[in-house]
Amino acid sequence: MVSQSAASTSTPSELSTPINKTAHEFDKPTLDALLARRFFFAPAFEIYGGVAGLYDYGPTGSALQANILDQWRKHYIIEEDMLELDTTIMTLSEVLKTSGHVDKFADWMVKDVQTGEIFRADHLVEAVIEARLKGDKEARGVKHEEPEKEEDEKKKKKKKNVKSVAIKLEDSVVEEYESLLAQIDNYTGPQLGELVRKHNIRNPTTGNELSEPVEFNLMFESNIGPTGQIKGYLRPETAQGHFVNFARLLEFNNGKVPFASAQIGRSFRNEIAPRQGLLRVREFTMAEIEHYVDPLDKRHARFNEVKDVQLTLLPKDVQTEGRTELTQMTVGDAVAKKIVDNETLGYFLGRTQLFLEKIGIDPKRLRCRQHMANEMAHYAADCWDFEIQSSYGWIECVGCADRSAYDLTVHSVRTKQPLRVQQKLDEPKKVEKLDVQFDAKKFGMTFKKDATLIKETLLGLEKDKLQCIKDELANGKSSVKCADGKSYEITPDLVKIDPITVTEHMREFTPNVIEPSFGIGRILYSLLEHSYWAREQDKARGVLSLPSIVAPMKCLIVTISQDPELRAKIHEISRKMRRIGIASRVDDSSASIGKKYARNDELGTPFGCTVDFASIKNDTMTLRERDSTNQLIGKIDDVIEVVDQLVKGTIDWSGASQRLEPYSGVQDVEE
Repeated sequence: MVSQSAASTSTPSELSTPINKTAHEFDKPTLDALLARRFFFAPAFEIYGGVAGLYDYGPTGSALQANILDQWRKHYIIEEDMLELDTTIMTLSEVLKTSGHVDKFADWMVKDVQTGEIFRADHLVEAVIEARLKGDKEARGVKHEEPEKEEDEKKKKKKKNVKSVAIKLEDSVVEEYESLLAQIDNYTGPQLGELVRKHNIRNPTTGNELSEPVEFNLMFESNIGPTGQIKGYLRPETAQGHFVNFARLLEFNNGKVPFASAQIGRSFRNEIAPRQGLLRVREFTMAEIEHYVDPLDKRHARFNEVKDVQLTLLPKDVQTEGRTELTQMTVGDAVAKKIVDNETLGYFLGRTQLFLEKIGIDPKRLRCRQHMANEMAHYAADCWDFEIQSSYGWIECVGCADRSAYDLTVHSVRTKQPLRVQQKLDEPKKVEKLDVQFDAKKFGMTFKKDATLIKETLLGLEKDKLQCIKDELANGKSSVKCADGKSYEITPDLVKIDPITVTEHMREFTPNVIEPSFGIGRILYSLLEHSYWAREQDKARGVLSLPSIVAPMKCLIVTISQDPELRAKIHEISRKMRRIGIASRVDDSSASIGKKYARNDELGTPFGCTVDFASIKNDTMTLRERDSTNQLIGKIDDVIEVVDQLVKGTIDWSGASQRLEPYSGVQDVEE
């Protein structure tokens, strides 16, 4: 008798034991060691000392990212019938000047006044205040659950992390600090400078004073061509490639809105102090959608499909009050109560929640945080960030913004190209409009080179915004915010706005844009943390419970011995699987079955197949499920078919158990 046995590490009695993924506390150093050892990602140019903020993905990380992007493409581009683009990384400076990036795409930095060491101001203030609160909890004997942040890989020896000191704070100070942290994203540069002075925040390493915050533009500048006369930048986002191609996209879509364009590609940001691994890097993959919608009708045809999706919300008014209480609410209720501005924005919040859950993000560690006034882009009508909680705290991974008509308007004004939609009316109709007239001489003398920009901005405004300006002019003056980010004061002697009635045969408008923007590296790292756990019986046996749809390898194929016939068999099975698109991995080493499974559990491989001499005689093999280590047995071709369905998600393990027999641990074979 010869027994067909899969992982000898599991007995039938063990297989019925419930899975306990919380037997051990999360151990970040152990996960980091696993990710490095199994080459998910590593610092770029590591043998040369590396460069902060640049990383290379290895075979496992590359496959995981590719699978996440594949699911993203299916979830959005295919299912939503979006128009996919692939636009150039190198971007003309004029484009980014028009979009506002040249003037506004910046973070605030401070310097050590003696050493010149640079910090990002908001991150330093946040780290110091968090460390003080942690020290207060330690002094009060309260366990602090906020994990320490990872040190910069390049500077580990210098110990730049902000360390907590067990000192009890006054209750009023604790309350002030907690309120400060709730609003940390809402402070301007000068306000951050005030916080540094008020709370005596210094360089954590040297104790030296810090300079006043100054803006640092995050774009990488470059020259195009041998003469260097054409100035450009590496794009900080993929969005502008959509907007400059809007006329072609609209024509491709037969002149109709709503429609959406989508793009997956690299973007670049010259981060001030890149730390936290993949969460803050200088080169990264983005997946962005630009959904073009009629500004007078922001409903979505498929809204009912997501109206019951539950979101965890952190609205702006809660944050500005210095609180962080979360609210559970359906998408439908959030839109109905005007917490979320419109149906289309709400639709994409719901779809994004479903996508993140599908690829394995823990919904209990996922929230939607609304932008506050100071952090909201000047052109945005509403903006929400999907933040994922990890060992680094709450990190923005997806932004969903209503960019109004800003982008198309500014590019149209700059290029004189009509980036507008024309809709023929079924019947001519009389429409009440507001007519804008200028005193050309006075207007030109007052605003000089800015006159044209201000005129184009006023002429491109929708009726409701023009009415607001008209009402303000009646009181003496009004303010117009233009594409350059500046506001210009106008008076009744320069501009007159009067109601007129016109007969329209054609309606013309600039679409508004709803933009979901995904940071793929941040999502990928958060997924790895959410998926990691260690087996109850052995803390050293780490497991990545990656869903099969995104796991780098879908199936491990092993044999119980080094017999040449068995080794040939597993390679034959692997070829069969790969022909039908199953990424399988053969391990024909001399290691034990248990060892082979354990090291593939670390890779997140969801399934494993084992062959032995019974496979030769009976044409059978076992199928093992990663998390439970439960096993089934069946004919080789039947098992391959079941694995294919498991990987595609058309059945789950319960469904597989109905197709294959339970495996008890012994399978008889005639000698």
